[in-house]
Amino acid sequence: MKKTLVSALGAALVVGAASTTFAAANPFSDVPRDHWAYDAVTQLAADGVVEGYGDGTYRGDRNITRYEMAQMTAKAMAKGDMSASDRALVDRLAAEFADELNNLGVRVSNLEKHADMVKWNGKLEYTYTSERYYVATVPRKMNADDLVFRLEPTAEVNKNWDVHARLDATGDMKGDTTSTVSLKRAWAQGNYDNFTVKLGKMELVSAESYQAPGAIVLDQEFSGAEVTFGKDVQVTLQAGQAKLADMFDSKAYPVADLIVMTTGAGETFDKSGTANYQHIGLQYNGRLTAGLDYYRLGRDSFKTVTKDAERQMNIWGLNLGYRFDKNSFLSAAYAHNSAAFRGSDAWKADLDKKSYQVTYEYKGASAEDQGSWGAYVSYRYLGGASPAATQDGALFGTKGIELGTSYTLFPNVVLSAKYFKGKRIDRMHNSFDDKVSKLFGRVEFLF
Repeated sequence: MKKTLVSALGAALVVGAASTTFAAANPFSDVPRDHWAYDAVTQLAADGVVEGYGDGTYRGDRNITRYEMAQMTAKAMAKGDMSASDRALVDRLAAEFADELNNLGVRVSNLEKHADMVKWNGKLEYTYTSERYYVATVPRKMNADDLVFRLEPTAEVNKNWDVHARLDATGDMKGDTTSTVSLKRAWAQGNYDNFTVKLGKMELVSAESYQAPGAIVLDQEFSGAEVTFGKDVQVTLQAGQAKLADMFDSKAYPVADLIVMTTGAGETFDKSGTANYQHIGLQYNGRLTAGLDYYRLGRDSFKTVTKDAERQMNIWGLNLGYRFDKNSFLSAAYAHNSAAFRGSDAWKADLDKKSYQVTYEYKGASAEDQGSWGAYVSYRYLGGASPAATQDGALFGTKGIELGTSYTLFPNVVLSAKYFKGKRIDRMHNSFDDKVSKLFGRVEFLF
């Protein structure tokens, strides 16, 4: 019997044969009990991976065809209970004999999905930001060099359910400091025909976030549940808790400082804890994209920032986009908050109830396509309906022009840059210089 053939089968296809004494009976007359490959061959037969011939022989000296090897590989792939090392060997065989397996009617992609239960994606991301603004007539300048190492594992539970997570380790390049790894997201997801359910801590982005600058209402996380159903027209329902520390956060418009100045009583906005959060949305996605959304946020501490001491914010959002061709996309979004931010006539520090943006995008960088690129120009107004907007460029409490571009330098290496120039929406007093600008640059290494 050829040692090379039996050795390959025993190494690649035997499940648990290396260190186990088998009780399986010998089905082949031409494989003696004292043969070095006896245990491997008998276990392969017991597992249904090899069958031999009708006359009770194994014929290990015969050259094997690729289709015969593919058949044995397919049987091994169908086994669910095997070690990680055995599974890895079987996966390599599946890749080698993919064409033969497909011709035999074996759906390799599905089998591999089941076999590879845990997948890891992630990125290394460096971001540089430079901000210029005034606070109470004092000019402020802030530069930051931030580093993020991110892991995003996905694990299959069954054919419908899987679990997801996001782990971030952050670093300050300027100060040469790093943080411990933190669990940013963790949720279970069930996928059915035109129906998806999520449970846990997950991404929270408002519907208009498909536009190049990002969201004008929410861009953070929340803990709770999400249900999405529909095909061309999708309905989304969300409920849970959203962290207050991530809301109303802008260096150019410091809400807590503003409250102290406008009330004269040292009152501060308590950002500890969470806000009750609910959302219902209706979205159509096609060449024409359109949506209507309602967001509700409730927390006692809101009374310190709202004009009428309201504890609840009801935000309505609209978004609309049209793709002229594969390169050109025009979009707009508008949001309205039931509660306006308070101030005094002396300081004229009120924020009105609205937020909006209008954007034109041209092309777009794809991480897999080296040399691909994109650019956009947007007018953004992040007023009182922007509790946690995307602030890579424009900041909460400001309005102005945002420019952005992206370029795929190498496969999975993406460069992006944004520049915002604008003003604060309010004007605290006559001597206040309300100009705001921000430069944003990022390089991402995706894996």
